[in-house]
Amino acid sequence: MEIEVKSQKDDEIVFIVRDAEVPFVNAIRRCAMVNVPKIAIEDVNIIRNDSAMFNEVLAHRLGLTPLVSDLDALEGLSLPEDDDWEEYSNGIMFTLNEVGPKVVYSKHLISSDSKIKPVYDTIPLVKLKEDEELKIEAVAKVGYGKEHAKWMPTTVCAYKQYPDITFNDDVEIDYDCASACPRGILKSDRRSKKIKILDIENCAMCKSCVRASTNGYINVGYRENDFIFRIETDGSMPPKEVLLKACEVLGEKADKFIRFSEEGGSK
Repeated sequence: MEIEVKSQKDDEIVFIVRDAEVPFVNAIRRCAMVNVPKIAIEDVNIIRNDSAMFNEVLAHRLGLTPLVSDLDALEGLSLPEDDDWEEYSNGIMFTLNEVGPKVVYSKHLISSDSKIKPVYDTIPLVKLKEDEELKIEAVAKVGYGKEHAKWMPTTVCAYKQYPDITFNDDVEIDYDCASACPRGILKSDRRSKKIKILDIENCAMCKSCVRASTNGYINVGYRENDFIFRIETDGSMPPKEVLLKACEVLGEKADKFIRFSEEGGSK
């Protein structure tokens, strides 16, 4: 198996996986979505809320506010499988105390831990009118995406099989099929008498070009064991950390099967 990183940003990574199987790639995708620990607000104590927003809606909005959850932030925090996870005091405290008129943003959440704070300062939480007051205490805890979407670090975690575009040299070149591509990855070059593929990895395999070709000149398929994998996060964790943790979790699951087999299936 070969892996090639195509692009990497603070909140996105794209890489090519070659010579792999669909179940293996899909297992990494699922682990990245639901088995990577992330911090989110779990308990909310609304002391005063004069705004027009219902308490339940406000609490839900706070829970979905991305918090910094990189490896440094997670260090030393209790995980859901730990016995003391449910204790109210065993988390990161946030306070919010604002008076209108104003729009309350995520930056107004005051954290008890300087490392753990909202990823973005400009997420609007609620609008307060003149003299309306909002006073909240909240506790953030570590959780997994399999329990609630607020603990899911990925906003996009998907793969597609590597596109494969071929031409039928036994028929006349159909230059018009190139213009049917909605992503513009094909270009007709009448001077060199061929159709150029500009960016095959951007091909959505929609087969618009195949349907537009009247003589079957072009065909779009895919490579069975090659994949283009994309991970985007909400900013709470770098995508590389999400991928590494997902692989670590998958490895631990595989180790359990190995030990189970070595012990003769007794446990």
